[in-house]
Amino acid sequence: MAATGATLVTVGLPPVSRREISSAAGKFKATPISAQLSSISTEQSPLNLAENVKFGKKSGTKTISKVLDDSEIERLSIKDFLERSKDMIRSDGGPPRWFSPLECGSRLKDSPLLLSLPGIDGVGLGLLLHHQRLGKIFDIWCLHIPVMDQTPFRDLVRLVERTVKSESSRSPNRPIYLVGESFGGCLALAVAALNPDIDFVLILSNPATSFRKSQLQPLIPLLEVLPEQLQYNLPYILSLLTGDPLRMAAASVQKGLPLQQTVGELSQNLVALLPFLFVLADILPRESLLWKLKMLRSASSFANSRLHAIKAQTLILASGRDQLLPSEEEAERLFLALPKCQIRKFKDSGHTLLMEDGLDLVTIIKGTSFYRRAKYLDYVSDYLPPTVSEFKEAYESYRWLDIAASPVTLSTLENGKIVRGLAGIPCEGPVVFVGYHMLLGWELAPMLARILVERNILVRGIAHPLMFGKLSEGMLPDLSTYDAFRIMGAVPVSATNFYKLLSSRSHILLYPGGVREALHRKGEEYKLFWPEQSEFVRMAARFGAKIIPFGVVGEDDISEVFLDYDDLMKMPYFKGQIEELNKEAARLRTDVDGEVANQDLHLPGILPKFPGRFYFMFGKPIETEGKKLELREKQKAHELYLHVKSEVEKNIAYLKEKRENDPYRNLLPRLVYQATEGFTSEVPTFEL
Repeated sequence: MAATGATLVTVGLPPVSRREISSAAGKFKATPISAQLSSISTEQSPLNLAENVKFGKKSGTKTISKVLDDSEIERLSIKDFLERSKDMIRSDGGPPRWFSPLECGSRLKDSPLLLSLPGIDGVGLGLLLHHQRLGKIFDIWCLHIPVMDQTPFRDLVRLVERTVKSESSRSPNRPIYLVGESFGGCLALAVAALNPDIDFVLILSNPATSFRKSQLQPLIPLLEVLPEQLQYNLPYILSLLTGDPLRMAAASVQKGLPLQQTVGELSQNLVALLPFLFVLADILPRESLLWKLKMLRSASSFANSRLHAIKAQTLILASGRDQLLPSEEEAERLFLALPKCQIRKFKDSGHTLLMEDGLDLVTIIKGTSFYRRAKYLDYVSDYLPPTVSEFKEAYESYRWLDIAASPVTLSTLENGKIVRGLAGIPCEGPVVFVGYHMLLGWELAPMLARILVERNILVRGIAHPLMFGKLSEGMLPDLSTYDAFRIMGAVPVSATNFYKLLSSRSHILLYPGGVREALHRKGEEYKLFWPEQSEFVRMAARFGAKIIPFGVVGEDDISEVFLDYDDLMKMPYFKGQIEELNKEAARLRTDVDGEVANQDLHLPGILPKFPGRFYFMFGKPIETEGKKLELREKQKAHELYLHVKSEVEKNIAYLKEKRENDPYRNLLPRLVYQATEGFTSEVPTFEL
């Protein structure tokens, strides 16, 4: 979580951890984190994946406190879609209606309702590949429109309206999710526009609001004159336009297999696609297809004329290779037209995005912070921990840093003994980690990954608000840049969120130095920029939290600042860029003075060095249990605050001294050692 620089720089209250789990103090595994991650499985793993749901006594709702194992969830496939589609159209007849998928199973208490609105096929199985995971956090209803049904668009809107009004009156404090693909996107927008007072969350996959620019539009006059005997060619043409059948068949070509094996797999895949074409022909016979294309034209026009009335929170999923609709262009248009809209782009995907393997809608919802069970998002109670696969994917971007820096972790037991590994970190929360913020936050990914893998403690981050929204569009990175941080538990900095995390007995990571420390100037390595007031001590004492001071060194072994904030502000061009950049993000610490008040975001000029090594030292836990009344006094709280600060400085000094005796401090000796002992072997370090 370092590469984005100031992006996860936390202020006053930072990346925080989730609740404890039971991985007892245990032995330190002599295996690099990268090797541990690659070997994570259901049966044997540093992560204790069993018993991952606990029930909160106060609220009575489920509280998930561990990384979740998703290996037992059997992902459905296109084959399942074909089989179920055949069953549904075989018994067709009757009006459009709702059904709830059997494979959804049990779900969290107070889960919101999710209405799945179909594409032009009307079957209602567009979310089939996602039903099992979605069913754990939503109450799912799917709309089925029979093959030969010719219900007008406006009547379909009324059908959905009746449902949302009824369900909204039954659960007025819960949002209703409308997930629409293609035609379903128009239907969702129309319902939201006509019911602005209902709390909707819209998730639109390649919405067909751009139908007038679509390659489908010319098919309408063609279908009106096409001989009946040629109707079976149309689904084939449509399937090729989507790109999905060829994409599925050619999947083996991208695996880098030998030519003979590639040809064999490609042939088998093409044969397997034949049922797809026949089922598609049954779903979209000529008469039905002509009706639905005309309805799609009407739906697009209806939705576009009412965009101004939509107040709903909206997420648009846009494919870069949608050969039916100009989906990326349309997403940008809708983004400007809708007040609360986000976009996620999938440059290599086709029109039927939600049917493609490798895409997980739940992960997208979590990454965009679109999951909530009440009127407003609660970053603590609505949080869904990452699955093992989500954790591995999030970590993959930073794996290079872990390999290059080969971190050494030390912790301190309650008796004061320093040990290798993280046995000194208490499993029971609340725990507040307080420490030094490296340049650009480079320490975050390796540190948080180790705590999670070795201790099964998910560290959640109270992070800079720019990760959750921007005041305006401009130079700041797109919000999608931070999806992985939100999946891993980052929350916006606020006293309220800090309070909630403490009350839920979380492990909380706190950087009092914030942006000023993570974007320090030349020659300021390992200097703390903490505010004068003891902003976290009294609240921590209110919940009896343990405070763990920690130090981290190594940034000076991998980089050097050659152009800092002071240098940049002397150059008119860069000064203007910094001023523009900081207009887009919320300002922090506007109520304090001194150096720590300078929270300006900028990107310093950095020269890389031949990689050295990272060292982490977690000090002895400082107890606040039973000191609630004592630490209400500002003077007492301030004394403890200064004690924590001095412990952080002592940990940094200890590491700086000890690393001088590490024979593997530099990259070359480490590579030689691993070439001899094996890549999965842990590289030794200094003697304790």
